[in-house]
Amino acid sequence: MSTPAPAVTRRQVLAALGIGAGAAAIASCSRSSSGDGRIRLAMFHAPESKLNPLTNDGSKLVRWSCAESLTTLNADGDAQELLATSWKREGETTWRLTLREGVTFHDGTALSAENAAAALTFAATAAKPPRVLDGVKLTAKADGKDLLVTTAAPDPLMPQRLSSPQLVILSPAAYPGSSDGAIDPVGHGTGAFILKQANGSSGATLERNDTYWGTKATVPGIDVTYVPDGAARANALRTDTADIVEAVPVAQAGNIDKNLLHEVSTPRTSTLYLNTRSGPFADPALRAAARNAVDPAALIKTVFEGHADSPVGLLGPAVPWAAELRAWKKETYPGASGAAATGKVPGATAAGTVPAGTAITLASYTDRPELGEMVPLLAQQLEAAGFKVTQDVREYNQIESEALAGKFHAVLVSRSTVQDSGDAVAYMTADFSSSGSYSMSGLHDEKVDAAISKAAATQPGDERRKAIMAAEQAILVTGAAIPLAHERVIQGEAAGVTGAQRDPDERVLITSATTVKK
Repeated sequence: MSTPAPAVTRRQVLAALGIGAGAAAIASCSRSSSGDGRIRLAMFHAPESKLNPLTNDGSKLVRWSCAESLTTLNADGDAQELLATSWKREGETTWRLTLREGVTFHDGTALSAENAAAALTFAATAAKPPRVLDGVKLTAKADGKDLLVTTAAPDPLMPQRLSSPQLVILSPAAYPGSSDGAIDPVGHGTGAFILKQANGSSGATLERNDTYWGTKATVPGIDVTYVPDGAARANALRTDTADIVEAVPVAQAGNIDKNLLHEVSTPRTSTLYLNTRSGPFADPALRAAARNAVDPAALIKTVFEGHADSPVGLLGPAVPWAAELRAWKKETYPGASGAAATGKVPGATAAGTVPAGTAITLASYTDRPELGEMVPLLAQQLEAAGFKVTQDVREYNQIESEALAGKFHAVLVSRSTVQDSGDAVAYMTADFSSSGSYSMSGLHDEKVDAAISKAAATQPGDERRKAIMAAEQAILVTGAAIPLAHERVIQGEAAGVTGAQRDPDERVLITSATTVKK
């Protein structure tokens, strides 16, 4: 049987204990004067790979407006110009891009088609290529002043793919002589700020680029501190030793002036994956029973303290076009009174009766505290429907291989639904196609495969968005995944900060227009 839900959550305990924690980190946030106009930024994570842009660290370079990609994305996920000003498709597999003139790297080297091609070639042939190029065989070369990007198979999403922070274009001097060498981003970007110092796991220093090709930054620089402790980050905002703070913990929000806090819906969804390969959830009717048993409103109220959005599907409000393309619009999908249970989702399976003694193992991980807190509550909800639940909560690296091998009946994960290219197809392919590399549900469904394949082959724009939503519906009606909450982040901004970006995709944060006045 499941253990009862604790009256006080783990994060509330940590909040109570952590007010005085991280004093050194907070002190380092204030190493620049609050009146010198520089932005003091407290970030959640230290770099994982020494600011190697081919990894998740690339997002830091972009959030600092230090490095830039060839394209960027608008709110709908459509490609917009950045270092490239135009692009067109030539044949099925080649894209021709025109590069922006007058751009120089921070070391004085001019941007050219040759060095852009070299940067992409290094990424594509690296010992560990960036995630955005998974399954993509890419070559790049200069053709006069133009850049030609060719793929082995047709890729209608290439302009969006080139927007990834993992594909920023750095000066030739940044790249090593071997494919497994270290990339050096210091002083080698094109953005509004120059990365002057990268201080390991403690922080970074950036100065304004006075020769930037775009609008010159208003502030003279940025002082970055990595503060993994949530209470310390919150205290930095509370004590005015940081101007912008990433990911203020929910448990700390009540102790901070609400005018300094800004909630941002993210494309990340807490999702319960059900094992369709074997065990009780091989039966679609029992998957539907689990779908109807969950109470997302209770989970959001208790675990997220209201700081999450009700689950309407796999794609939440951070994907602004999704709801209008659903049959049930913005109605909550799971639960006894949800859209699926009340006949508003075409093709949804009716719930069956749970046989007495049906035992399941529910797994999750502690790396995201809210998931660990959600498990006992979720177990209680499933037990009320007749399941006997055994809980297994460990660190992520201890459960991933077992989850992918189908060792659990249900796995609760937090999943980014719009990945590096700003498109949901990669996530759907990895998680729900028959050949998916992240298939915790082990789903093999011909209709789902066909829907995902159609979306993947459709040109970006309205028709692709419709195809993505058709694929979402096809996935949901199998019952292989139950969305439970669309997650938000809380961004802290001190009084006097203007122009900080609140980006659902967490790509943009500080721009040329960001200012701080004290």
